[in-house]
Amino acid sequence: MERLNSKLYQQNCYIIKENERLRKKAQILNQENQQLLFELNQKLSKTKDSNESKQGSSTLSSSSSVSGQS
Repeated sequence: MERLNSKLYQQNCYIIKENERLRKKAQILNQENQQLLFELNQKLSKTKDSNESKQGSSTLSSSSSVSGQS
């Protein structure tokens, strides 16, 4: 019985260590994902701002050419 308890204790210790290792790895992956998401949102925001400014310029050009024809 004592031998079985010792074996179960060792297995338990191994599982605890493995859980800690996996928890740390998951935390690192989560941080990497958050950073990548932040970078992606920045790029999308820049692209959106760039597209809006281009559309604003073309809208002004179109409206001035239309009013110039009148």
